[in-house]
Amino acid sequence: MSRHDDMVSLRQMLEYAETSVRLATGRSREDLDKDEMFGLALTRAVEVIGEAAGRVSQASRDLDSDIPWHQISGTRNRLIHGYDQVDYDRLWNIVQTDVPELIERLKAIVEDD
Repeated sequence: MSRHDDMVSLRQMLEYAETSVRLATGRSREDLDKDEMFGLALTRAVEVIGEAAGRVSQASRDLDSDIPWHQISGTRNRLIHGYDQVDYDRLWNIVQTDVPELIERLKAIVEDD
């Protein structure tokens, strides 16, 4: 896969990362327990980030090695395969802490293209 093709996946990662932060803005962790659609939407957004990350070639991953590719894909796998045991505390922490950092890294990559 070429770096150009990888840019599609990197842009998708960025789009869904921004979506997850937007969904969580003005909300609280407790809202995940109370609002089924919010929980499903936030879970899905993080799943897509991980799916897109899995499509980025190893060559591009090596160029951007400060992104925790394995952890991002692993989170996707845990959410997909453990759909009946989603840890909302962990999901909330990811969106509040990890995703904003990821957005900054992805913006730098995408804007350089």
